[in-house]
Amino acid sequence: MTSDQASHGLVQWHGTTIIGVRRGDTTVIAGDGQVSMGNTVMKPNARKVRRLGDGSVIAGFAGATADAFTLFERLEKKLEQYSGQLMRASVELAKDWRTDKYLRNLEALMIVADKNTLLVLTGNGDVLEPIGEIAAIGSGGNFALAAARAIADYEADAETIARKAMAVAADICVFTNGNLTVETV
Repeated sequence: MTSDQASHGLVQWHGTTIIGVRRGDTTVIAGDGQVSMGNTVMKPNARKVRRLGDGSVIAGFAGATADAFTLFERLEKKLEQYSGQLMRASVELAKDWRTDKYLRNLEALMIVADKNTLLVLTGNGDVLEPIGEIAAIGSGGNFALAAARAIADYEADAETIARKAMAVAADICVFTNGNLTVETV
């Protein structure tokens, strides 16, 4: 990453792929299990997708693991504070993430979802609702997103779309493997 990219917030996360797919009343977030350090696979079976709070919210992360866990904890507190309202909790977390001296140094992206909402959260204060109810982040995110969009018109099942898209990403991105964690709400 060049200093110009860093100063403008143009960070490409390496080492993971997370996809969220929403179809009808089902939302799936899937993530690969590979943890890489440089060109070495350090761990093939990490869990980058988790249930939060009472289990009604699922989330996946790309970026630094310790930073992601900090953000998961903060989001859980916001969910408690705002009675499980994911959109409100996400907006409040994004505000804190952007303005808090400690939080703004955290390096991660998140996809979060409940039964009604699918969002991408960033440290720039973004709370993004994806087009076509498909979102992907991480080094293989663009591969997974393209694959999911290509099959979405032909496949109705959210989990099938997510799994097929992750398989494409794992075949193309060297920082992504086929050991998936899949959570559904």
